[in-house]
Amino acid sequence: MIVEIYDFSVTVLAAHATLHLAKAVTHSRSAAILQAAARSALPLARNLMPYAHILLDQQTPIATLTLNRPDKRNALSADMMREITHALRAVGDSDARGLILAANGPVFSAGHSFADMAGQDLDHLRALFDLCTTMMNTVQSLPQPVIAKVHALATAAGCQLVATCDLALAADTAGFAIPGGKASLFCHTPLVAVARNIGRKRAMEMALTGDAIDAATAADWGLINRAVPAAQLDAATLDLISRASRGCAVSKAMGKQGYYQQIELPQPEAYAVSGERMSQGAAREAAQESFSAFLNKRKA
Repeated sequence: MIVEIYDFSVTVLAAHATLHLAKAVTHSRSAAILQAAARSALPLARNLMPYAHILLDQQTPIATLTLNRPDKRNALSADMMREITHALRAVGDSDARGLILAANGPVFSAGHSFADMAGQDLDHLRALFDLCTTMMNTVQSLPQPVIAKVHALATAAGCQLVATCDLALAADTAGFAIPGGKASLFCHTPLVAVARNIGRKRAMEMALTGDAIDAATAADWGLINRAVPAAQLDAATLDLISRASRGCAVSKAMGKQGYYQQIELPQPEAYAVSGERMSQGAAREAAQESFSAFLNKRKA
């Protein structure tokens, strides 16, 4: 493990050093070569990071990030959240077309680790929840679509993580809860994501009662896209993310970021933001080529 961390650190430092050198070089051709080398090295460096709490598979056009602490019910400890955030950024830097977020074990995720919170002062707790917010925001900042594949119970921050993903499918054996309402710590931050997916009354029902809902109810309420038989979850997830990631990757990335930028804005501002993105997208060479191909009845 020490050797792995050393190799990772050296690669990262070398990549960053190359990038800084490129910025310092005045000869444009040399600078361009160095910048290209640095941009290639940084994603490689991120991929070399040894993970203890997750698995990251980037062998196919659709990457898979798997929560892998079943013995801890995939609790979102600080270490796991750091690894998830790191892996998300590695996928964002890669040529992956989409990302599946999955989990191993009998629980998708039990939410925050109480061990990270017990006996800690306010500054520590603020830093912990800031770390969680960074992870959630990173999911939505990726250029690729991210789909949650939920096979079992997702509770508290685990439910928040599902709600944060662009898409979500669940096995009919899965469940969802933000259970703080039953105990002494209300699920304030999980409610941010949940309430942006389902109606206010249903969000408050989940938060105040703390009761779990089944996958069929989650689909009916809009927390997930749909529930499927457990035996079909893998195939259904791959099918949806493959369809969601087809087409022009740049256009898809603009669309995803534009959606999150405009969705909470008043309608006039939303149209202003989206109209500008639509105009920029239509001016791109790829879009212009597709217009020309359609009008001239040929393949783009």
